[in-house]
Amino acid sequence: MTLRELFSIFPTAKLGAFADEHVSSLCFDSRKLEPKCVFVAIKGGKSDGHDYLVLAAEKGALALVVQDESKVPKDFLGSVLVTQNPREALNKLAAFYFGEPAKSMFCVGVTGTNGKTTTTYMAEAIFAEAGKPAGVVGTINHHFQDHIWKTEMTTPDPVSFQERLKQFKDLGAKTVALEVSSHALDQARVDEVPFDVAVFTNLSRDHLDYHKDMDEYFEAKNKLFRDLLSRSTKPQPTAVINDEDSYAKRIGTASRVRRWTYGPSAHCDLQYTILSQGFGGTKFLLKTPFGSAEFQLLMVGLHNVANACGAIGAALAADIPLATCVSALAKLRGVNGRLEAVPNPKGVHVFVDYAHTDDALHTVLHYLNDIRRQSGISNKLITVFGCGGDRDKGKRPLMAKAAMAGSDLVVLTSDNPRTEDPEKILDDAMASAPEGSLGNKLCRDADRNRGIQKALDLAAPGDVVLIAGKGHEDYQQIGITKIPFSDFNVVKEILG
Repeated sequence: MTLRELFSIFPTAKLGAFADEHVSSLCFDSRKLEPKCVFVAIKGGKSDGHDYLVLAAEKGALALVVQDESKVPKDFLGSVLVTQNPREALNKLAAFYFGEPAKSMFCVGVTGTNGKTTTTYMAEAIFAEAGKPAGVVGTINHHFQDHIWKTEMTTPDPVSFQERLKQFKDLGAKTVALEVSSHALDQARVDEVPFDVAVFTNLSRDHLDYHKDMDEYFEAKNKLFRDLLSRSTKPQPTAVINDEDSYAKRIGTASRVRRWTYGPSAHCDLQYTILSQGFGGTKFLLKTPFGSAEFQLLMVGLHNVANACGAIGAALAADIPLATCVSALAKLRGVNGRLEAVPNPKGVHVFVDYAHTDDALHTVLHYLNDIRRQSGISNKLITVFGCGGDRDKGKRPLMAKAAMAGSDLVVLTSDNPRTEDPEKILDDAMASAPEGSLGNKLCRDADRNRGIQKALDLAAPGDVVLIAGKGHEDYQQIGITKIPFSDFNVVKEILG
C-alpha cells in the first residue's frame, strides 16, 4: 500500500503522530489521538511512537504507519503501512492531506544561525509591495497580513506546517517566506516544500545540545541547498548565499541551480557599499545583475544590510524589479526584538535584540561600537544578557567573553533558565570573565527585571544599552512555567 492509497481509502481520516516533542518537535501525543486517524509511529529522542500503537488502535485508528511491524497489535483490523522512514511518510501524508498548498506559491526558505527572521520580514515587505502577498512562518509567529498565529518553534511539525500553508493559500498568499531551522531540516519537516529560493545567512555555534558538532549542524543547513533542485518546481531555482560567512564556500548546489552571493566584495553578485550609518538607520549602494540602486534602511547595523541583500536576492529571483525592493525596504521600520530601538525621554539609545549566541552578540556589539565611532560618541555601551537553561552549556562562557569584549559595562542576568538553577547558569558564563571584573566592569543578578533596571540606572544620556537574548519574547520560562515578561515593556516601564 502506498501513502496516497491510504487517503484514497480513508479520505476523511485525520493525521496523528507521536514522538517526544522536545527532541523531535512532533506535537501530536497520545492524549490527542482521535478516532478514524492515520497514526504515524515515529521514534523520538525520549519516546517511541511504536509504544502507543495499542492505544492508537483502541482509540479507533483506521491505519498505522510503522517502521517495526512486529509491534502492531495482533488484533488490529485496519490497514498497516511499513516504512523505513516514518518521518518522510508523515511529511508526504501531511502535504497530500492538505492538497500540497506549497506548489501553488513561490516559496522562499531562509536558513542560518542569525538573521532568519529579519530576512523573511524584509522579503515579506518586498513581495507585498510587488502585489505578491506573502505568508511568513518563523520564530516570532506565523502570519499573513493581519492574520496571526502564535508559535513555539521556528519551523513547526509537518502536519501543522502543511495546514498553515493551506491557510495562507486560502487567504490569498502568492508567496511564502519560511524560516528553516536545522532541526526542521534534520527531521525532514520541510521535505515536501518545493523551494524556489534558498537563502543562507550565516553559521555560528548554536544548537550543539542537539547536533553533535558544528559539522553536523552545517550539514543539516546544507541539506536545504543540496536538495534545492530536486524539490523545486522551477527549472532553475536560486541559492542566495552570504559570501562573508566562512561556511559559504561549503554550501553545495546542483549545477542547474542559479547561485548568487552577496557581500561587500567585488566578486559578489549582489555587492553592497555602505554610504552612511547611524543610530537612525543605514544607507547603502547595491550592485546587482539587474542594475544598481541606493537603499535607505531605517534599521541599525551592517548585519541588517546583509539581511536586506538576502531578501533582495530572493525578490530578484522572483522577477521583482529592483526599484520595488528600494521602495519596500525604505518603509520597513524594523522587526520586533531585532535590534529594536526603545524610545525613551532619558536620551539613552536602548536596543532590544534576540542575540543569544556568542557570534550574534559579537556582531551586534561590533556594529553598535562602529556607529559610536563614526558618530564621534564616547559614551558608554552597556550590555545586558543571559544564557538559556537546558541548552548548550559550552556557549555560555563564549557569550560572556563576547559581551565583555564589546562593552564598557556588562550586566549578566537570566534569560530563560527553564529547569536549571539560574545561579549555576551565571557561574558557567562567568568562567571566562577576567579575575576582578565582578563589581567593576561586570555585574550579576539572576533577576532579569533587576538586571535591566541596574543597566538603565547606570546609563547616562547618550549612552547605548543593549538588552540581548530574548528579543521579541513576551515571557520568561522559569522551571516549566512561562511568566509574562517583555524586555521592551520593562524598559518602557522603567524609563517612561
